Formats: sequence, structure tokens, C-alpha cells
Amino acid sequence: MNIILKRYKYFIGTLIIVTVITMINYELGTKVFKTAGYSLKEMAMVIPPIFVLLGLLDVWVPREIIMKYMGEDSGIRGIILAFLLGSAAAGPLYGAFPIAAVFMKKRVKFANILVFIGAWSTTKIPMFLFETTSLGNEFAITRLLIDIPGIIIIAYLLSSIVSKEEIEDMYNNADNL
Repeated sequence: MNIILKRYKYFIGTLIIVTVITMINYELGTKVFKTAGYSLKEMAMVIPPIFVLLGLLDVWVPREIIMKYMGEDSGIRGIILAFLLGSAAAGPLYGAFPIAAVFMKKRVKFANILVFIGAWSTTKIPMFLFETTSLGNEFAITRLLIDIPGIIIIAYLLSSIVSKEEIEDMYNNADNL
């Protein structure tokens, strides 16, 4: 029981605070609970397909192939593949992290994982199409041309800042999932 309370202390604390807010201001509290319910429903619709795809990726694609195309010696090919996978992905950003964990289990180069997450969050194809129709071609292309090198620079900068021991710890933690 103590372990459960310790594990969920922030959730329980937030629930207590929102309950108190609801008692003070019913409208605001109801709005918070509705928003949380909507978010849970959205996550319940997005997460299962992602985990099915992750299971297939984990089982069907051998580590050697992933390492060849996205591992330490993958070079520009790994960066391009990480960009394509991240840009073609659908769903919110929290869907990228389980995939990044599988990439870590498969020993994908750390910088390529960061490129993948950056591409998922910034260069999605549907977002680009929306921007071209809503904000114009010039804006969408300019943003994309700035984002691509920016993502690569940030990924390699973070890779060089984070110590090899920390990166290895992350890979080991992913192996234990």
C-alpha cells in the first residue's frame, strides 16, 4: 500500500487539489475533470495502435538491420531515415517516446533518436500540408528549411553534451523494459 501511495503521490495530490477546487468553484472543477477525461479518452485511442506497431517493430525487424541503417555507423543515411520516420508519423508527441525506447533497445544511435523525436514534433507531413494551405508556401517551406538543420544541430549538440555513461544508462534502462 505504501508503495502505491508513493508511486502515485503526485496524481493523488492533484486529484485532492482539483476536488477542493471543485468544492470552491464547481464550474471550474467540472471543466478540469472534463478536460482530463477528454485527454484520457484521446490517449486511449492513440496508445494501443502505437504499442501494436511497436510490438511488430520489436519482433519483425532484427537489431542488426536497425543498427545498419540507424546505428552508430549509419551516417547521413541514419539521419535521413530518422527524419522520414518522424515526419511520416501520426499522433501526438507522447507517441514518439515508446518508439524511441524500442530504438534504444535496438541500439539506434542516440543522435538519430533525437532527430526522430525532433522530426516527430516539428516536421510532420500533415502539419506541413496544413501550413501550406493556411499560411502559404513561403512560410511552410521557410519553416521547414530552418527546422531541418536546427533539429540536426540540436540532436548532435545534445549528444555531445550528455555523457557516454548517461547515454549507456538510458540504453540499459530501455533493455530492461
